Amino acid sequence: MAKKESFIKGTLILAAAALVARVLGLVQRVPLDHLFNDVGRASFSVSNNVYLMLLTIATAGIPSTLSKMVSERYALKRPGEAQRVYHAALLFAAFMGVIMTVLLYFAAPVYANYIKVPESALAIRALAPALLLFPTIAMMRGYFQGRHNMSAGGISQIVEQFARVGTAILLAYILLHMGYNDSWIAAGASFGGVLGSIGAFAVMMYYTVKIREQDRKLVLEAGADAKLPLMGIYKDIFTLSIPIVLSSLAVPAVNFIDSSIVNTLLTGQIGQAKATQLLGILGNRAQSIAGIPPILAIALSTSLIPVISAAFARKDEAHLKQQIMLALRIAILTGMPIVIALCAAAYSVNGLLFASLDGSWIIMLLTFGTIFQITMMTTNSILLGLGKARLSMVNVMIGIVVKLIVSYILAQWIGIYGIIAATGVCFLFITLLNLRMLKVIVPFSILDKRWMSFFSTVILTGAVGYGLNEAGIQLVHVMPARLAFLITSLVVGGAVVVVYLVLLVMLGVLRQQELTSYPRILQKILRPLMRLQPSRFNSSKTEGN
Repeated sequence: MAKKESFIKGTLILAAAALVARVLGLVQRVPLDHLFNDVGRASFSVSNNVYLMLLTIATAGIPSTLSKMVSERYALKRPGEAQRVYHAALLFAAFMGVIMTVLLYFAAPVYANYIKVPESALAIRALAPALLLFPTIAMMRGYFQGRHNMSAGGISQIVEQFARVGTAILLAYILLHMGYNDSWIAAGASFGGVLGSIGAFAVMMYYTVKIREQDRKLVLEAGADAKLPLMGIYKDIFTLSIPIVLSSLAVPAVNFIDSSIVNTLLTGQIGQAKATQLLGILGNRAQSIAGIPPILAIALSTSLIPVISAAFARKDEAHLKQQIMLALRIAILTGMPIVIALCAAAYSVNGLLFASLDGSWIIMLLTFGTIFQITMMTTNSILLGLGKARLSMVNVMIGIVVKLIVSYILAQWIGIYGIIAATGVCFLFITLLNLRMLKVIVPFSILDKRWMSFFSTVILTGAVGYGLNEAGIQLVHVMPARLAFLITSLVVGGAVVVVYLVLLVMLGVLRQQELTSYPRILQKILRPLMRLQPSRFNSSKTEGN
């Protein structure tokens, strides 16, 4: 039997793959922004948000459910049943791949015209063939996770992203220099998703060939298993996976909604050309920058989810309360300085990375709202860890309805900023619903009486960051603009992190006696700073635990 990887090693492999995928997805936006005009940015943003939403549907929930079903059957020495579950999943994936590809291809022009970005139809159609393989790839990844082989899924994800991003940039560059218009250039960039799916599928097939003989031997050794009915298999898969899929759709669904409503709501106010420009900025610039703050915060907080699940399973309420509080506290405290830095330096970051300075306020406002995205994703993960996927699903669905309603109301008053504000309201609303559910399960407090100290830290740090940014951008008068923006971004980022940490300690948001409960990497950063903490915080009883 193949050597099983440890749980920790497997988790690290999947986390690293997810991190690489997220970073590459952000990196590709920068060169593409320089290759596109307004129409190209809007078209690629629309197709990319369609891609990310459909990818979430194909890869969230079902692979983990399949992994659980396969792992259980191999543990019970029923490899024949595991193979039948896997083959049933592959059959469904192949069928859904064809259906989704055909529907997307023929629906693309209808959808593009409906959202008043008709130029995006080509880019959406260029993406359609990727859906032939993605459902199958997702099932294969789930199967290999069930066999305790995390490398297969992790490596396939990394190869997929490198192939997708590399192809997108290369094809866009070639088509631009061949004289094609921006609709075709955006389509070339979108076609990277197809090459990414082929790369991922090739990796999964390599691992499938490697394990095939071993699977055959295990089935022969175990003898004949009872035949499982197909409909029973599908019922088990969907009962477990659908709530997880719908819970995972919050962010991609919100981005998809924005792609769908910006031109529809704003064309009457500012004209189609301006609305298309704003859609391109929102999708290609703001959404990519806003994707940065959740990376570290979610990675740190979700590392505690297995501990939370274990505490809940053994009914250890005290430990469960502590771990939920810790997960939320880490998510907020580690996500906030990145949000502050990017908001304070939005103008400089925009000038450094992208083709123009248009949309700096859009970037700042959307990035500010990601603190609520962080709390939403963390509380969703905790609910999933507690086996409350249905509650999480319901809350996400309610939040998406709130997003639509608030967008339509605020867009009439403040245009694009109303649509962006509605995104923050949506994430905050889901967070509050999730917290309400969690506190029914176990009462807890995140920061208790320290909220005022925390808000003071945020305001003071933001003021320092904004002041440094305003001073730094004056450097454009004495040196090349991009160099000035680079220096300013680095100075603001460094200063915000230092000031934020110092204020957290000095104002007592973080306490010496709590350090041992935090992940080791945070302990190493914070321990030297604790010398700055006034003695009254060290001697007082810890609050909020």
